[in-house]
Amino acid sequence: MFGIWCFAHEEKGNSVKIRILSISVTALILTCCTRSSSAQTLTPDLKAVPDGKGWKGSIGATKLIEKDGAAAIEFNKPGQNVVWLDGFEFSAGTIEFDAKGKSAPPQSSFVGVAFRAVDLATHDAVYFRPFNFRAADPEKKSHAVQYVSEPQWSWQKLRKEKPGQFEKPIEPAPDGDAWFHAKVVVEKRQVKVFVNGATEPSLVVNELSDRPGGSVGLWCNGYGVIANLKIMPNK
Repeated sequence: MFGIWCFAHEEKGNSVKIRILSISVTALILTCCTRSSSAQTLTPDLKAVPDGKGWKGSIGATKLIEKDGAAAIEFNKPGQNVVWLDGFEFSAGTIEFDAKGKSAPPQSSFVGVAFRAVDLATHDAVYFRPFNFRAADPEKKSHAVQYVSEPQWSWQKLRKEKPGQFEKPIEPAPDGDAWFHAKVVVEKRQVKVFVNGATEPSLVVNELSDRPGGSVGLWCNGYGVIANLKIMPNK
């Protein structure tokens, strides 16, 4: 970690105290974030995404809308789209967000978050298939939430070589056309995914990436909306 150093002085009576202040470059870069009452919770500025201020990636695939008065980012383009925080580093912690996709037609809505992100091709992600949340076919329903580690471990490769391990159903199944809340816990090289306040995770996997860190971002293929993104890095 490198930073910017400056000096400040305090005068009290006839004495002068000199204090050295350190401001990390990462903290300066994160002008797109504000801190909540918890010192460890970051709330990235989603309003800045379409302008690319503090964000990188598939900026042209994003549109700013609202969810209950809060900023939300809508994706509505085919293909894998990822936008991530510029200059941010995340190694472990918790990512929370609200998301909404659609239940029809099939294969039209994939939405989630990326982490350990380097670029469009290199990142880990947890994403949801809302069209499978309440699918009548048990096999399709078992593909509701997915972990991938691109580019080495795509969903196709995982389904072929490690079937049933990195994608699971969600119980109780959310409405595929409604907002749902997700919490992704990344800790000790393990990823746990909780949906709508559940005490038990819908998905638990060991990370497949050997990257020690990377940025955090929004991930979507087709239609999806994300709001209320919060990042709580571990100390």
